[in-house]
Amino acid sequence: QVQLVESGGGMVQPGGSLRLSCAASGRSFSNNVMGWFRQTPGKEREYVAAISWSGGNTFYGSSVKGRFTISRDNAKNTVYLEMNDLKPEDTAIYYCCASAELREITIWTMNKDGYDYWGQGTQVTVSS
Repeated sequence: QVQLVESGGGMVQPGGSLRLSCAASGRSFSNNVMGWFRQTPGKEREYVAAISWSGGNTFYGSSVKGRFTISRDNAKNTVYLEMNDLKPEDTAIYYCCASAELREITIWTMNKDGYDYWGQGTQVTVSS
């Protein structure tokens, strides 16, 4: 059974930082695109970032570019999201995801339909 398990969420003050982790089990994703999305109540799931199988290519949503960094450790079957200069509007449930087939970032990997596996989500709250 494939599982993606996020951790590292929590509450932080504006301007602070958090690092999310997503550990995969049940199959290896070392040859697949992995990504992060986020969602707030009543809104569509929003694209945050994606990383190619090798880690050599990354792509960010416009609202997080320059503040967030996605990385991966294929030996640990884990993807990370380093979040800096957090703002109240970053408050959301953050979901890790993985593609079953795609290796490189394409326009399809900026859409939630481009992913086959999802974690249960971790809450990030940015508030003073």
